[in-house]
Amino acid sequence: MGAVRRKSDSTPEAEARWDWARSRLGHRFETVELLQRALTHRSAGGENNERLEFLGDSVLNFVVAARLHDLYRDAAEGDLSRFRTALVKGETLAEIAQELGLAEHLIVGPGELRSRDGASSNMQADSLEALLGAIYLDAGFDAAEQCVYRLLHRRLEALPEASSLKDPKSRLQEWLQGRGLALPRYSVKSRTESPHDPQFVVLCRVAERDLTVSGQGSSRRGAEQEAAKRMLAALTDE
Repeated sequence: MGAVRRKSDSTPEAEARWDWARSRLGHRFETVELLQRALTHRSAGGENNERLEFLGDSVLNFVVAARLHDLYRDAAEGDLSRFRTALVKGETLAEIAQELGLAEHLIVGPGELRSRDGASSNMQADSLEALLGAIYLDAGFDAAEQCVYRLLHRRLEALPEASSLKDPKSRLQEWLQGRGLALPRYSVKSRTESPHDPQFVVLCRVAERDLTVSGQGSSRRGAEQEAAKRMLAALTDE
């Protein structure tokens, strides 16, 4: 690997980010501007990490899919999809980002909280994907692949049975169908209009049991999943 390209006006913060990436991600950035961009949230204005996030998401999904295909040679396509979803979903990425201390190095606008705990889970998960995209551009696919393995190897080795990874909406649907009941109805109760952290509240109703519960999430799908999880808990506690 060649000499590291540092900006001539490199700040202590930029140096700290470079050292953090080397020690926690295991990657020495040749082009430090890529690291800077990967950690820049759109609230900071100017060039941000959204395009790198798009790229990193694709790299992550391919690497995980290929690894699962090799590890679970007898698994059906549906089971492989559940394994992949468990590994690449936002909650998992946010957990990894928190383990890495990523929030401390984010570059955000003045309207965002700047403390270590201030960055939202979505923001941290998105930035982790952006970092994978930046590594791919900085050093190629092999480097990005190795970083994914370093970040996910423990979770890859500890995957539970595929059947336990079905999402709450699927499990609720199967529970209802197994008892001859109609499928639940989902409706949006409210949405908080925040440009950086929208929140949805969704109602889930099972008319034949006269039960309605709510779920909240940063997307409609996430809120529906939370509502389905609560509905299943309510039904099985009856």
